[in-house]
Amino acid sequence: MIDGPSYKGSPAMASSPPRPNRSRLFNSLSYIVSADPVIVVRRRPGAVSQGTLTLRGQRYPCAIGKGGVTARKREGDGATPRGRFLLRRIWLRPEWGLMGRAGLPMRRTRPRDGWCDDMRHPRYNRPVVLPFPASCERMWRDDRIYDVVVEIGWNDAPAIRGRGSAIFLHLARPGHTPTEGCVAVSRRDMSRILPHLTSRTWIDIA
Repeated sequence: MIDGPSYKGSPAMASSPPRPNRSRLFNSLSYIVSADPVIVVRRRPGAVSQGTLTLRGQRYPCAIGKGGVTARKREGDGATPRGRFLLRRIWLRPEWGLMGRAGLPMRRTRPRDGWCDDMRHPRYNRPVVLPFPASCERMWRDDRIYDVVVEIGWNDAPAIRGRGSAIFLHLARPGHTPTEGCVAVSRRDMSRILPHLTSRTWIDIA
């Protein structure tokens, strides 16, 4: 329902129908028809490391960093960065079988794929090939939480030393236990989210 002005004048004025707020109507319709949805992530009240992810009106439980959400993200603090970020691309294990179902660039994850988290190295917060001489994460994990990874555009244009690395949307552990700073959802919910993602999709974390 669109709110209109309140009339407190003569009976003639009171019987006139209120005029719709055209600006609000236009903005509402623009949001409805938008082809580029925003992923909204909000921490659950009273829960430091659990939240809700909302996309196109659907709500999904999610895990966030064990350090909660912060506007002052630092490497190793276990917190999820606060802000609004574009998505970059999707990494998929070969057996996932969802290639072509999303509007983001995709790549197959390979056993030698890694991600540098050593702030002293020039490849900080960048993908690398293993073995690698500096500290890095393995993208091919035994716990399978990186079977699907959506890169979040945090600290990558350019990467600033110490501001945090490897911030992803990935699969959650059982019970949505805390992450090291990423956002994580169940395998079932990820399969519902992926088809809506494009290179113009934003994720808004607070």
